[in-house]
Amino acid sequence: MLLFLSVPQPRPPGARTRAGAARVARWRRQRLRQRRRLRGLLRGLRGRPGTGGRRRGRMALCGQAAGAASLPSELIVHIFSFLSASDRLRASASCSHWRECLFYPALWPQLRICLRVSPAEQPRLEFLMRKCGWFVRELRVEFAAENYLSGGGGPGDGGSADTGTGGEEVEAVQLSTRWLEVLRTYLELVLCVLVSIRNNRIQQLFEEILSNSRQLKWLSCGFMLEIVTPTSLSSLSNTIANTMEHLSLLDNNIPGNSTLITAVELERFVNLRSLALDFCDFTAEMARVLTDNNHVPLQRLSLLVHSVSVMHKSLDNMPNDEHWKALSRKSTNLRVYIMAFDIKSEDMLKILKPSIPLERIHFDSYITCVSGAIVDLISRQYDKFLTHFILMNDVIDTSGFPDLSDNRNEDPLVLLAWRCTKLSLLAIHGYTVWAHNLIAIARLRGSDLKVLEVTEESIDFDQGELADQDVDPVHNLIEQVSLGLGQPWHAVMDIESLSVFTEPNRHFYREMQSFSEDI
Repeated sequence: MLLFLSVPQPRPPGARTRAGAARVARWRRQRLRQRRRLRGLLRGLRGRPGTGGRRRGRMALCGQAAGAASLPSELIVHIFSFLSASDRLRASASCSHWRECLFYPALWPQLRICLRVSPAEQPRLEFLMRKCGWFVRELRVEFAAENYLSGGGGPGDGGSADTGTGGEEVEAVQLSTRWLEVLRTYLELVLCVLVSIRNNRIQQLFEEILSNSRQLKWLSCGFMLEIVTPTSLSSLSNTIANTMEHLSLLDNNIPGNSTLITAVELERFVNLRSLALDFCDFTAEMARVLTDNNHVPLQRLSLLVHSVSVMHKSLDNMPNDEHWKALSRKSTNLRVYIMAFDIKSEDMLKILKPSIPLERIHFDSYITCVSGAIVDLISRQYDKFLTHFILMNDVIDTSGFPDLSDNRNEDPLVLLAWRCTKLSLLAIHGYTVWAHNLIAIARLRGSDLKVLEVTEESIDFDQGELADQDVDPVHNLIEQVSLGLGQPWHAVMDIESLSVFTEPNRHFYREMQSFSEDI
């Protein structure tokens, strides 16, 4: 009804002539009949008795003469917006045209789905995700607990009390098998939801933002659950690409050998001063493009080296030392930030080319530990540039931290502090740091070492220090390190307070942002 009230009334044909008076009267009677018919239809939808009672309302809804199937989609969606979810489903059963309007995105900004953990729910869930998964803004999936297995609900509970050890073991195995089946079904349902929302409309909105941008200078997309695709940058016009100054495309979940940007695409970004990519995507061809005369000198380069990417992509296409030399000649202010997730030592030896102007490096390991040889290599090759060194190892057994100084005359961390005169941040967890070496690091770098974060469980003491009854080794360590740094110092007691440990991805992304801004 509101739609028709907002439509301007057309001028009746022949309204200004006496000869058209009869035609005007017929036209008005026709419009009056149409309005009455539509009014009866709407009354039937609202469940109120109209001019012909409830029976006429239902006939108007289903009958061809009323034109229910020929109503505009906008009007049907407007009608649906006043109905509850269950009423929408019932009303959509009137005809195929109404069913097509049922899943209009504006009608379902929020969706709540209640499921049983059963394979029979899979088709229903797949249908809803296929219809709504690409546009729903808030999705809540609830699983009913009625078919979850309980510890005492097994089929053997009604037997005799003397089941014996063998009977308990059999029952435990059966219960474990049933739990695994329930868990498998649950994960399959969850996977169905996640796969569907991966192509949510937010991906389309992101590309629309790119295509409509007019003065975009900074584009930073990091760990955005595959919202950025290999075709996203094609939405940018050449004009915007030519004026872009910072580009960050970090996502180690891109499957296979696909990349978010190619060397050919990078040629459009001639004004780029800061770039952040997956290391496996930064190829020798990209390095060549950045050294072209039509490109401004690149000043900041952040690279994420992830074991998942190295597993699926090859390191054969990475820049060699000559490419890095060319980049450094192109821009004397170029600085590089590398974060390595669970990278083997042999792969790091391939990656760490001597001519990389490496200013920051962050190691985060869960399985593969960094060797002392890698730390020694970094201190020798990048002594003129290195300012930040982060070494994290998330091991389960805290009694067995790896010792980088094993079978060495000098500790690699002490050598790092001695050689890298610009070192201002050192953070260590999960590796053994001897107390006397920590004191040496503080004395070598002094007040220039602004941040020294070492977790309490990583620090160890020599037997001689522990045997001295006259000196408290912990108090002596705190005192000596504080004197060396020229400021109060304490070991990190709560590892959860370090975002670099609890959220390494977010820490790297935040540090990369500040690293790129500092141009």
